[in-house]
Amino acid sequence: MELVIGITGASGAILGIRLLEVLAKNEKVKTHLIISKWGERIIEMETGRRIEDVVRLADHHYDNEDLTAVFSSGSHRFDGMVIIPCSTHTLASIASGFANDLITRTAAVSLKEGRKLVLVIRETPLSSIHIRRMLEVSEAGAVILPPVLTFYHKPKRVGDLIDYVVGKVLDQFNIEHSLFKRWGNRVR
Repeated sequence: MELVIGITGASGAILGIRLLEVLAKNEKVKTHLIISKWGERIIEMETGRRIEDVVRLADHHYDNEDLTAVFSSGSHRFDGMVIIPCSTHTLASIASGFANDLITRTAAVSLKEGRKLVLVIRETPLSSIHIRRMLEVSEAGAVILPPVLTFYHKPKRVGDLIDYVVGKVLDQFNIEHSLFKRWGNRVR
């Protein structure tokens, strides 16, 4: 399986990093990473991690300004894309068809080719504008997966909450994991 991972300039960069960490251990998944300029900035601000270290977690890395990269064309086969976190700016660009960088162009290709596109929208509260844009991309075939906190799995640390969201992303691609206890297996 080949997945494109986009990290944009919304709070929650650790979600994208954790997804990359988990997928780096999975020999069945090849990852292609694209980080926006603001995504890089948020990674540094929120996590203190060096961009070079995050890039090393992926199998391949692409510059977000490189619209000649293979994902700019629908003829290049890949299984899907996750934008995690997905800024509302990126959401609006995708919803309007404004594909001016590699992340939004790859999202557009995913939609037009019928490939899975998962958007981990990071904003709260949501305005009616955000909700309309989410509806538009959902109707076009994207999955809206906001990083909503849950507690039935009895999280003990922030990492448990992060793993829950990452596990929900993996579920979208039928990738096996043990990042959280499922409802039927909950701890009492």
